[in-house]
Amino acid sequence: MSISSPVIRTDGLTKRFPSVTALDQLTVEVQPGVVGLVGANGAGKSTLIKILLGLAPATSGTGEVLGLDIATEGSAIRALVGYMPEHDCLPPDVSATEFVVQMARMSGLPAAAARERTADTLRHVGLYEERYRPMGGYSTGMKQRVKLAQALVHDPRLVLLDEPTNGLDPVGRDDMLALIRRVHSDFGISVLVTTHLLGELERTCDHLVVIDGGRLLRSSSTASFTEATQLLAVEVTDRPDDPEFDADAAVQERLTAAGLSVRADGARILLVDIAGEETYDVIRDTVADLGLGLVRLEQRRHRVSEIFTQEPQETQEPADAHAV
Repeated sequence: MSISSPVIRTDGLTKRFPSVTALDQLTVEVQPGVVGLVGANGAGKSTLIKILLGLAPATSGTGEVLGLDIATEGSAIRALVGYMPEHDCLPPDVSATEFVVQMARMSGLPAAAARERTADTLRHVGLYEERYRPMGGYSTGMKQRVKLAQALVHDPRLVLLDEPTNGLDPVGRDDMLALIRRVHSDFGISVLVTTHLLGELERTCDHLVVIDGGRLLRSSSTASFTEATQLLAVEVTDRPDDPEFDADAAVQERLTAAGLSVRADGARILLVDIAGEETYDVIRDTVADLGLGLVRLEQRRHRVSEIFTQEPQETQEPADAHAV
């Protein structure tokens, strides 16, 4: 199987401001696909995007986007890359169609092609029926869709999406994440999406790059982040005829007495170390003996957020491990 060339490559990329180092010797490769750039607010994500687009110079180090040098070929990069900014930047008295057509024209499309591409793109993001309304009357979710549309209208090879779910309710976030996934699956456009909401990307991205304080913590496939642990998550019902009965405490006491290691994990979840296949039988029998119902018995998976509570590790998988 052939290995795809990275869409983004940096080597020792550093950006210093007078009072802070935003990027610190960042060396990473991003393969084609849907890649999450993960980090807390202030981790350096937005700074990295601006440098990759050639909109801000790096203090030191090098980088390439689609094989083009970020230091000398910024205009060529921007012709091939779509960018969705984090903050609201839409003129309120202009319709989505007018705005996206203008962005298409600025990307070099002729007038007729710009109008055709705008209609197709607004249909794709779910705004076709609302395309002639002034954007000042749009909801936050609709505005985010316009920002995504203008990033896609010139048919880029790569899109950089900065916090695309900001300000959205849970349903809106799910819809936006589904759209982002379709950008790659339907059109073959690679996506780099930033967020500080780590759980969103576990089900959206093929690969995650985690940075903190401008430094690389980890770069690897999403599957490796969320692999199964040797823990069982257990959730039980209460006794409807005895509301004073502490079901969780009773289960934990019984399982501990049976020689299992048990601890609470937030509200109503017990984590039990797997000591062998018999662990499942012990839990089942304990719950039944106590006259309780079993709501959940499943092997717990790692969460992306756990990377921030572990020792930093500047590791990457080989390129072929996460090429798409």
